[in-house]
Amino acid sequence: MTLSVAQIDRETDQLVGEWLTLTEVARRLNLSAGRAKQLIKDRKLIGVRRGGGEPQVPAAFIAADGDLVKGLSGTLTVLLDAGYDDVESLRWLFTPDDTLPGSPVDAFRAGRHTEVKRRAQALGF
Repeated sequence: MTLSVAQIDRETDQLVGEWLTLTEVARRLNLSAGRAKQLIKDRKLIGVRRGGGEPQVPAAFIAADGDLVKGLSGTLTVLLDAGYDDVESLRWLFTPDDTLPGSPVDAFRAGRHTEVKRRAQALGF
């Protein structure tokens, strides 16, 4: 099975801000590069190509404790089920929402993952 990775557009690239190479993701999560790549295949992470080279992952997906932010993988599954592709999922996760406040990723990092997942589930209806 090959790794399917989307190309990213400029707007989404700017929304996300800081990116990590797959090698850096593996280092921060204390995993092998192969295991980090498997996280993308398993939709636990989103990896995209930014101008070629290896896939890159938003830095905001990695918590300060060296793990994935809580609630991310479940929300990615919900977004996929709602018909969102990787780029659309990134846009949704990083677009500020005054009612949260902040972006869904900001809410994850603040421990409000249940609210983010609830809102993602509402997208499917």
